[in-house]
Amino acid sequence: MAKISKAACIGGGVIGGAWAARFVIGGIDTRIFDPHPEARRLMSEVMANAERAYEMLTSAPLPVKGASSFGESLKDAVRGAAWIQESVPEKLDLKRGVLAQIDAAADSKALIGSLTSGLMPTDLQRDMKHPERMFVAYPCNPVYLLPLVKLVGGKNTTRAVLEDAMVKLATIGMTGMIINKEIEAFVGDRLLEALWLTKDDICDTETLDNVIRYSFGLRWAQMGLFETCRMAGGGTGMRDFLSKCDPSLVWPWTKLTDVVDLDADVVEKIAVQSDAQSGRRGIRELERIRDWNLVGIMQALKAGDGGRGWGAGKLLAEFEANLWKTVPKHQASPSNESLRLLELKVPVAWIDYNGHMTEYRYTQSFTEATEVLLKIIGVDRDYVKAGHSYYTVESHVRLLAEAKLGDALYVTAQLLPSDGKKIHTFMWLYRASDDTLLSTYEHLLLHVSSKENRSVPPLPEVMRKLKPLIEAHAVLPVPAAAGRSVGQRK
Repeated sequence: MAKISKAACIGGGVIGGAWAARFVIGGIDTRIFDPHPEARRLMSEVMANAERAYEMLTSAPLPVKGASSFGESLKDAVRGAAWIQESVPEKLDLKRGVLAQIDAAADSKALIGSLTSGLMPTDLQRDMKHPERMFVAYPCNPVYLLPLVKLVGGKNTTRAVLEDAMVKLATIGMTGMIINKEIEAFVGDRLLEALWLTKDDICDTETLDNVIRYSFGLRWAQMGLFETCRMAGGGTGMRDFLSKCDPSLVWPWTKLTDVVDLDADVVEKIAVQSDAQSGRRGIRELERIRDWNLVGIMQALKAGDGGRGWGAGKLLAEFEANLWKTVPKHQASPSNESLRLLELKVPVAWIDYNGHMTEYRYTQSFTEATEVLLKIIGVDRDYVKAGHSYYTVESHVRLLAEAKLGDALYVTAQLLPSDGKKIHTFMWLYRASDDTLLSTYEHLLLHVSSKENRSVPPLPEVMRKLKPLIEAHAVLPVPAAAGRSVGQRK
């Protein structure tokens, strides 16, 4: 899959900064150009929120962070970039001028995406010498979490460019939806005209449903329209949002309703109501609340459809699966020592109201370590898809000491007497800084055939890897806490 080698972000506001964060967390070196005097501070705040969100979102090993830096000029920022994302204010003449500069300075094969909610890509391409590689790339905020990007080409944009953009977006956990025809407001802002959109072949029903399920549906489910728009306005809230969107919001996008005249009185009325609704919270605070909620929704969706994932949750699961593929396969040579299976750091999502790692996260740590053990012996996704797996039939966890936010932890394991059909393990969870024992976990797994719905011996290739580990650990003393019952004295 073709990855983005280097990215550039021209404009580092609310959306442009979030684009940069998505690229950097995806392991892509990114240069930003924004002459605003507060651009560096705002970018650092957006990046901090993005990193916090990813700590909550996934335990999969993210790529090594890309380097982020600010260019001294637009030309300096775009040099060598494979994807250039323009996110300057929604003014046609301004965008035309910036895109023409990007076009002149960019590498010949660079993709050029423009952020706009209503300007037509054909109009934006007017002054470009190489308009075939320019398209509208319209995401939903926060770009670093929500996966949808609507891709809209102008009359001069080649289909191959849009398809290349889709492939490249997938490498950073996003999904590009190609909109077949350019119309004012594209698709996402015309959802109330769904029947008209499908009737006129602007898009099919699946594309429209995906626009909802990968963006607005997630966001509106927990904050609604006005509070979401308030955050998009940056530090000054709703007034700034409305000033940036005018005049695009008053264009005749709809066949069904009259267009609101956004005069000063209407803007003031909406802004005052917005201040009363959520003005007591700062924009960064609202962003953190939004991100926390979105992570919870996406993780819940990842567990949907019987664990296969649903909507944005399925995209998250696929993104994580691709991340795991980049990690060298686990191997364990038989030795008379316990196995060190997992290293992790306590993220903010694992902290309870007491400031400690909540109880079930201890079990989650051991569960993830068990997944590593199973991969070592060859019980991976393909093995499970073929109809065999190990099921937990009994476990016992002891909580001995507290873990706190940011603590580095590790898990070791010993195989107790097992025959392969049954795997009996004992695990220890330690804090890495001082090797304090935080928790222990005794675990019994049973090998099953999902097709036959009964317990069966593992396949020979699994037993070949498992048997040497069982034999190597047979000489180890049984842990003192093995076989304990709940409430038993220490």
